[in-house]
Amino acid sequence: MKTAFRITGIDHDYQELFRLNQEELTKMGAVKMVADQEPGFPCRVSLEDAKVGEEVLLFQYEHHKAHSPYRASGPIFIRKHAKSAQLETNEIPKMVEHRHLSLRAYDQNGMMLQAETLHGERLRDTIEAIFANQEATYIQVHNAGPGCYNCQVNRVWFWPSSI
Repeated sequence: MKTAFRITGIDHDYQELFRLNQEELTKMGAVKMVADQEPGFPCRVSLEDAKVGEEVLLFQYEHHKAHSPYRASGPIFIRKHAKSAQLETNEIPKMVEHRHLSLRAYDQNGMMLQAETLHGERLRDTIEAIFANQEATYIQVHNAGPGCYNCQVNRVWFWPSSI
């Protein structure tokens, strides 16, 4: 039986950051940029690549807030006017299909169980293989080359309904 999963982006509205001036952005370690190629600026909110000419922010984000040795943060892009991705169960965003990915699977305590690198076309099969291990609760997806956090894959648990 295949495992159901849901891929999520960052569920936060960062639009207030686009109103900051360059000095304020510099103080927080952020950079405002304009996408000059597509793909190349993957938005972690919408889970879509920015279009050429679109304004983006690059800043530090704590993507793994687990109380474990694997707590982590790294750089991410956010598109101006990005809306949170609303993916269906087992839907994979096009943004990851053309990238070389690094997957890190964790248990409920934030301890890493497994790590894989693969091309995005193999993501679905790899998610299913990782979730064959019942201890694997979620998978964090990174872009393998730059190492940036991309999105999270959560196991979807189905509970039998009572009669």
